Amino acid sequence: MSDRVFRLLERHQKLDEALRRLQAKRWPDPFEIARLKKLKLAIKDRLARLARRPARSRA
Repeated sequence: MSDRVFRLLERHQKLDEALRRLQAKRWPDPFEIARLKKLKLAIKDRLARLARRPARSRA
């Protein structure tokens, strides 16, 4: 796994945790929830693009 993919997965996990904490609050901020979901989706899209890209040969 490349360093870039690892960092993206780590960031995705941190956003997921933050989203869960925010949603557990009594009065969650809907705009913050939407912002976190949008960031999470953007990272998921980046990971999907990286997965579709052919792997470079290592010499």
